[in-house]
Amino acid sequence: MSFLDKAKELTNKVAEKTVEFSSDEVIADTIIRAVNKQEKVNEILKERGSNYRVSSLNLSMGIPPGVSFGIRRVKEDSEGEDEETGKLPLR
Repeated sequence: MSFLDKAKELTNKVAEKTVEFSSDEVIADTIIRAVNKQEKVNEILKERGSNYRVSSLNLSMGIPPGVSFGIRRVKEDSEGEDEETGKLPLR
Protein backbone atom coordinates (compact mmCIF):
# COMPACT_ATOMS: atom_id res chain seq x y z
CA MET A 1 0.00 0.00 0.00
CA SER A 2 1.40 3.36 -0.98
CA PHE A 3 1.81 6.35 1.28
CA LEU A 4 -1.13 8.12 -0.39
CA ASP A 5 -3.37 5.07 0.06
CA LYS A 6 -2.50 4.97 3.77
CA ALA A 7 -3.19 8.70 4.10
CA LYS A 8 -6.56 8.29 2.40
CA GLU A 9 -7.43 5.37 4.68
CA LEU A 10 -6.50 7.39 7.76
CA THR A 11 -8.53 10.36 6.52
CA ASN A 12 -11.57 8.13 6.03
CA LYS A 13 -11.22 6.72 9.56
CA VAL A 14 -11.01 10.21 11.05
CA ALA A 15 -14.10 11.28 9.06
CA GLU A 16 -16.03 8.23 10.33
CA LYS A 17 -15.06 8.92 13.95
CA THR A 18 -16.06 12.58 13.58
CA VAL A 19 -19.53 11.57 12.38
CA GLU A 20 -19.84 9.01 15.22
CA PHE A 21 -18.68 11.54 17.80
CA SER A 22 -21.09 14.22 16.68
CA SER A 23 -24.16 12.01 17.10
CA ASP A 24 -26.86 13.42 19.34
CA GLU A 25 -26.54 10.55 21.83
CA VAL A 26 -22.80 11.04 22.26
CA ILE A 27 -23.20 14.79 22.70
CA ALA A 28 -25.94 14.27 25.32
CA ASP A 29 -23.77 11.71 27.18
CA THR A 30 -20.82 14.11 27.13
CA ILE A 31 -22.92 16.91 28.59
CA ILE A 32 -24.31 14.66 31.32
CA ARG A 33 -20.84 13.46 32.31
CA ALA A 34 -19.40 16.99 32.35
CA VAL A 35 -22.25 18.33 34.51
CA ASN A 36 -21.92 15.36 36.90
CA LYS A 37 -18.19 16.12 37.21
CA GLN A 38 -18.98 19.79 37.90
CA GLU A 39 -21.39 18.86 40.70
CA LYS A 40 -18.96 16.40 42.31
CA VAL A 41 -16.06 18.85 42.21
CA ASN A 42 -18.23 21.62 43.66
CA GLU A 43 -19.27 19.34 46.53
CA ILE A 44 -15.61 18.54 47.29
CA LEU A 45 -14.70 22.24 47.18
CA LYS A 46 -17.57 23.06 49.53
CA GLU A 47 -16.58 20.26 51.96
CA ARG A 48 -13.03 21.59 52.04
CA GLY A 49 -14.20 25.11 52.80
CA SER A 50 -13.08 26.56 49.50
CA ASN A 51 -14.59 29.84 48.32
CA TYR A 52 -14.37 28.71 44.69
CA ARG A 53 -16.81 26.73 42.55
CA VAL A 54 -16.91 25.45 39.01
CA SER A 55 -19.40 27.87 37.47
CA SER A 56 -19.36 27.08 33.76
CA LEU A 57 -18.54 24.37 31.25
CA ASN A 58 -17.30 24.67 27.67
CA LEU A 59 -17.44 21.56 25.52
CA SER A 60 -15.53 21.36 22.27
CA MET A 61 -16.65 18.55 20.03
CA GLY A 62 -13.51 17.85 18.03
CA ILE A 63 -10.76 15.30 17.83
CA PRO A 64 -9.86 15.03 20.60
CA PRO A 65 -12.91 16.37 22.41
CA GLY A 66 -12.32 18.89 25.16
CA VAL A 67 -13.98 20.11 28.33
CA SER A 68 -13.03 23.40 29.98
CA PHE A 69 -14.28 24.44 33.39
CA GLY A 70 -14.78 28.06 34.43
CA ILE A 71 -14.10 28.90 38.07
CA ARG A 72 -15.55 31.71 40.17
CA ARG A 73 -15.25 32.87 43.73
CA VAL A 74 -18.29 32.49 45.99
CA LYS A 75 -19.01 35.59 48.03
CA GLU A 76 -18.20 35.10 51.70
CA ASP A 77 -21.18 37.07 52.99
CA SER A 78 -24.87 36.21 52.94
CA GLU A 79 -24.95 36.57 49.15
CA GLY A 80 -23.01 33.32 48.71
CA GLU A 81 -24.53 29.90 48.26
CA ASP A 82 -28.03 29.14 49.41
CA GLU A 83 -27.59 27.09 52.61
CA GLU A 84 -30.39 24.64 51.74
CA THR A 85 -29.69 23.95 48.08
CA GLY A 86 -25.95 24.63 47.87
CA LYS A 87 -26.67 26.41 44.60
CA LEU A 88 -25.22 29.74 43.56
CA PRO A 89 -27.86 32.47 43.10
CA LEU A 90 -28.63 33.67 39.60
CA ARG A 91 -27.37 37.16 38.83
